[in-house]
Amino acid sequence: MNPQKRAIAKFKETIWDYYEKNGRHSLPWRKTRDPYEILVSEIMLQQTQVSRVTTKWSDFLAKFPTAAALADASVPDVLKMWQGLGYNRRALNLKRAAETVMRDFGGKFPKMADELESLSGIGQSTRGAIMAFAFGLPTPFIETNIRAIYIHHFFGDSTRIHDRDLMPLIEETLDQKNPRDWYYALMDYGVHLKQTLPNPSRKSAHHARQSSFKGSNREVRSRILKLVLAKTQAGAAAPTRAEIIAHIGKTEHDVDKNIDSLVKEGFMDEPIRA
Repeated sequence: MNPQKRAIAKFKETIWDYYEKNGRHSLPWRKTRDPYEILVSEIMLQQTQVSRVTTKWSDFLAKFPTAAALADASVPDVLKMWQGLGYNRRALNLKRAAETVMRDFGGKFPKMADELESLSGIGQSTRGAIMAFAFGLPTPFIETNIRAIYIHHFFGDSTRIHDRDLMPLIEETLDQKNPRDWYYALMDYGVHLKQTLPNPSRKSAHHARQSSFKGSNREVRSRILKLVLAKTQAGAAAPTRAEIIAHIGKTEHDVDKNIDSLVKEGFMDEPIRA
C-alpha cells in the first residue's frame, strides 16, 4: 500500500472509531429521513450552535410540520418561530424553498443536485446534506467541520488552502454505501477537533471572522423586525416609519434605508410614512 493509500485508510479508521465511541447519535434530526425536516435542521445549524437548535427545531416543526404548512404560513408567523436563532434571512429563504417545492415539484423534494440548489438558500453544502441524510446518495460536499478535518489531517502547516484542494480527498474517502453516517461521523469529529485544537479552518482560503453583532447593521435590522413583530403579535397597528426610527434611536446606520431593504426583501410590509 502506497503512503497516500495508507494515510487515507488510517484517516477513515480514525473517523469511524471516534463516531462509534462519541457520535452525537441522539440529535433528533438524525432520526429522520424526511427531506423537509432535514432541510429545516440544516438551515438552522448554519452559524448557530447545536444546543440552541435542538429545541427550536422541534418547536418549528410542531408549528410547521410539512413544507405545505410552511409555504402557507405568513412571514410574521415564520419570523416569530425563528426568534432566537438570528440571521432572519435564513427563515425567509426556508419559507421560499418550501413554496418552490409545493409550486414547482408537486410537494416532493427533488433529488437532483441542480434542482435542490434551485431552492432559496440552498448551496452545495445544504444540497449535499439533503442528498446524503434524506436520500442516502453519496455526493461530495464541504461544510465548516468537514473543511477543518481534511485541512488538519492532510495539509500540515500549509495555509490559504482552497476547497478545490480538499474536494479530491473528500471524493476519495466518501463512503459510497453509507454516506449518511460517514458525514455525521465527519461532522462530529470536526467539532471534536475544534474543541481540542486551534481551529484548523483558519488555514483555509475561505476563512473569515464573523463580525460583532453589537452595534452592527444586522442588529439594527433585527431590532426593526422585533418591533414590527411585537406590534403584529399584540394585534396593534404596524409601526410607522417615524416610530421605527424613534425606536432605534441614535445609530451610525441608516434606519430608513434598512426599512426599505426589509420591505424589498419581503420581511415586512411598507410602513406608513407619517
